[in-house]
Amino acid sequence: MSAPHPKPPRGEGSPPAPGMIRLKMLVAYDGGAFEGWQSQASGNTVQDALERAVLTLAGERRTVHGSGRTDSGVHATGQVAHVDVPAGRLPLAAWEGALNGHLPRTVRVLSARKASPRFHARFSASGKIYTYRIWNARCLHPLELGRAWHIPSPLDVDALRAAAGLFCGTHDFAAFAANRGRPDEDTVRTIHRISLKQSGPLLALQFHGNGFLYRMVRLLTGSMVRVAQGKTDLAWLSAFRDAPQNGRTSFCAPPEGLYLSRVFHRIR
Repeated sequence: MSAPHPKPPRGEGSPPAPGMIRLKMLVAYDGGAFEGWQSQASGNTVQDALERAVLTLAGERRTVHGSGRTDSGVHATGQVAHVDVPAGRLPLAAWEGALNGHLPRTVRVLSARKASPRFHARFSASGKIYTYRIWNARCLHPLELGRAWHIPSPLDVDALRAAAGLFCGTHDFAAFAANRGRPDEDTVRTIHRISLKQSGPLLALQFHGNGFLYRMVRLLTGSMVRVAQGKTDLAWLSAFRDAPQNGRTSFCAPPEGLYLSRVFHRIR
């Protein structure tokens, strides 16, 4: 998860080199099959899989830039990525099918098109939508295994909705961020909307914001669920929002319920 309107490191926000075009990709993947988005030595990440496919097709190693990292186990239905590829190497319309022909079935390029030279999957992002799915029933449906957080005990849906309402607007979310090795310099984010939809035992929380801190959605969800379980109250939750300097919440929802659903960009 990323900061709103991040500034690119020197050289990373530059346009394609001569003879190259910028390819914008909409990507979906089953996060349970990968060790997250960002490239690792193991080679078992979504970025690694995409870069191997691009290497095969482009004939050279190219970096694939994503709109943000997702952790191991986190899914995506609307990740956005870009890569610079040699112009004319393939017809533009052929890239989508060609990439999917060299990717595992757990990751798919849903679309691939030419983007503005000024477009950057991460640095042009202006907002994101994350969805968190909870299966609230005694028995987990087998087709939801690895796709939702199974909570067998009843949840108070009205309390969950009230908890979600505490976080709309601009706040310092330092108490709802995990430390990735060093603290974020800016922990203020704006959540435009948190919606809650229920369909039988399935509860879907949708977070629409200008940016999200590391594990922020999972920590918000885990803490809100504590309220919906009757284990704490709204005052406990709002204290983290209003006085983040007093500590962090430790209730983090598991990764398998989280989906990166959509990314918004200023430049296309």
